[in-house]
Amino acid sequence: MENEVYDRLDDITRRILAGGQMSGEEGRWMIRLDGEYLPWIMAGADRIRKTFRGEQIELCAISNVRSGNCSENCSFCAQSGHHKTAAPTYGYLPAAQVSEQADRARSWGASDFGIVSKGWGIRSNKEKDQLKEYIETLGAASDIGRCASLGVLTRETAAWLKEKGLENYHHNLEAAESFFPNVCTTHTFQENIDTIQFAHEAGLRVCAGGILGMGESVDQRIELAETLRNIDVESVPLNFLNPQDGTPMGHREPMKPLDILQSIAVFRYMLPRAEIRIAGGRQFLGDMQSMIFMAGASGVMIGDYLTTKG
Repeated sequence: MENEVYDRLDDITRRILAGGQMSGEEGRWMIRLDGEYLPWIMAGADRIRKTFRGEQIELCAISNVRSGNCSENCSFCAQSGHHKTAAPTYGYLPAAQVSEQADRARSWGASDFGIVSKGWGIRSNKEKDQLKEYIETLGAASDIGRCASLGVLTRETAAWLKEKGLENYHHNLEAAESFFPNVCTTHTFQENIDTIQFAHEAGLRVCAGGILGMGESVDQRIELAETLRNIDVESVPLNFLNPQDGTPMGHREPMKPLDILQSIAVFRYMLPRAEIRIAGGRQFLGDMQSMIFMAGASGVMIGDYLTTKG
């Protein structure tokens, strides 16, 4: 039986290295394998990473330009106005301060810098004016890639962002469609998919991933990976739930380090050509953080995140 497992892993690895792909059924099998097979899975994931992404590790950073009292009720998020948390609350940061943050991130080696703002999406001309100032200031001050994560987009707002000079748009699916009602009910999974489609249509590079460890099954993790593959996103940030007091998911136990590494490796098998970027929750790996690259990750978020230290 043991030899059969290794033979199957080798067959899948060779197929992907030759330009093929792993099926969802194979992904569900791989993510369930016992920990004794993890070094073998990681070795294959590392070969796939080096083949399709090379040896360079991409770094990115973000600025939480507006915090707290968010209209959305995402169960993991300390910024939601639906939950009582200790998250900071403030309006838009001055553009000069955001530019300074971008300069610092660039000096650390980041290639991209994201403007992150709470809420459903772009709703007013006031928001447009502020976002335009951010994008123009970043473009004038630095060669760092201009990114944004602003919630749900319409076709019109996606085109407007591209016109104003935005280069990349980030919008997580958060979870598999079958689990999404446990995560958020103030916007729909289809709105997430539409947002990514509109960003693609506008000519923006699209970054979309999710959060693991929210109570989803391992099958639902593979379902998320399959969806991300189907919508052809170029960059996939993987987060691991950092339970926040006052949120509906604040009681959950963080994922174990070996489960995190196995999840990263299986996502690399499912998405061999994508940028797989490790973001929130990687601190739960402790001294094993550097092993994310051996597990197939090809990028990492640096600096501080939304409401927690990085």
